[in-house]
Amino acid sequence: MPGSISRLERFAVVGSTNDVVRGWLADGTPEVCVAVALEQTAGRGREGRSWTAPAGAALLLSIGFRPTWLRPEHLWRLAATVSVAMAEAGELAAALPSGTIMLKWPNDLVLEATDGVRKLAGVLGETHGIGTDDPRAVIGIGVNGDWPAADFPAELAGSMTSLRELAGRPVDHDGLLDGFLGRLERAVAVLREGQFDAPGWSARQVTTDRDIDLIRSDGSRVTVRATGVDIESGALLVGDTRIVVGEIEHVRVASAIASARVAV
Repeated sequence: MPGSISRLERFAVVGSTNDVVRGWLADGTPEVCVAVALEQTAGRGREGRSWTAPAGAALLLSIGFRPTWLRPEHLWRLAATVSVAMAEAGELAAALPSGTIMLKWPNDLVLEATDGVRKLAGVLGETHGIGTDDPRAVIGIGVNGDWPAADFPAELAGSMTSLRELAGRPVDHDGLLDGFLGRLERAVAVLREGQFDAPGWSARQVTTDRDIDLIRSDGSRVTVRATGVDIESGALLVGDTRIVVGEIEHVRVASAIASARVAV
């Protein structure tokens, strides 16, 4: 276990690993603390969506930080750093070429397949006390690891994948976790020094120079051309427009232009 990890516990079943780690931080546990579970009964994603997986099919974990060393406007870099570290660890675990696992702004790890973009993992960041002397951040991630396609939920089978399917063999979650924690330790050390792997994060963005559908909370949708991501704010770039988390409920890579591109 990396020396920078103050606490790491494994659970058979929890409601939510994010809730476990949030409780640890509230009780004074120092960073970086990690909770890992075989199964969650109340896992969640963005916008209050539920997140479920059969016991043992996914690597489910949350990481707790006390980011007094990070400017509040850069807190998004914690989730970005976690995402890149897991993408690299997943490629190693499944023997995939570097750059195979991509990121779909703002919070998914994905693979680009012949039939479209398929989700491999989801990331959820939650914060408390930002702007005070006791800021806390919890980054949760659920990775479809040793999950055979035959067991994918029917309603999601066409839009998801797993490391097991990509590797063509079972995937060891312990090895995946060790690879992730080692990379996370190094990346957080760099982040503490005021540096961020902006090129690595930007290069993995699947939306860059692609037509994307932006779905607002009211269900309305526009199709636009994404031009990149902003390394200062973490925003999605559409030309000169910066779109931040919270303005858009969902982003989909458009398989075809469904409507005229409009300004957002």
